[in-house]
Amino acid sequence: MPKNKASYAVRILLLEDDPTLSDIIDEFLSEQGCEVTCVYDGEAALDAGYEKSFDLFLFDVKVPYTNGFDVLRTLREDNKQAPAIFMTSLGSIEDLSAAYDAGCDDYLKKPFELKELELRIKALIKRSPGLNLYEPIVITEDLLFDFKQGRLIHEGIEIPLARKEAKILKMLLSHPNEIISTQILIESAWDFHEEATEESLRTHIKNLRKHLGKETILNIRGQGYSIART
Repeated sequence: MPKNKASYAVRILLLEDDPTLSDIIDEFLSEQGCEVTCVYDGEAALDAGYEKSFDLFLFDVKVPYTNGFDVLRTLREDNKQAPAIFMTSLGSIEDLSAAYDAGCDDYLKKPFELKELELRIKALIKRSPGLNLYEPIVITEDLLFDFKQGRLIHEGIEIPLARKEAKILKMLLSHPNEIISTQILIESAWDFHEEATEESLRTHIKNLRKHLGKETILNIRGQGYSIART
């Protein structure tokens, strides 16, 4: 996880019904440079998962309304493919099997050290193609994107990008082959005090297509944009 706030902020959906533990995890991960959305029951987690794009799901299991296993299973059925970690006091083989059957990538038994949580998140990020903050992302055979520095590189030569274009590209590459809404792209690239319009977003997308190719960034009418990656 990047500690430099200027780096890409990993977006985490945290489902934990214990407000004290939720606050502790939220504060710790925020200090590491993450953007954490806290929810306290299964229904709220589903709502958030549908409405926003996340890079990582961090779920307790025994929560009100809908348990964490069912929440993740439902999100997976809706093609939400962010890596997922379950945090739970459950520890039987049956519980472990249920967790992986639901679609999780890791399982952390409570109580745990925050440092252990950090290490597990780092490991998942390094394995996730859209979130590898340590190695450049290969867009095409001769085109790379340095995630950490926000630099587009063509055959070893940097292609200058506007700050907003670099942020838009980071968001799209973080969720390859997923549709990212216009609103989320604007939120990721514009500061809160800046006025943003869909027209200005389209201008930046057009500029990115000049470098990436017209067919790389797809416009899904009425929904948003998606970057095509195999």
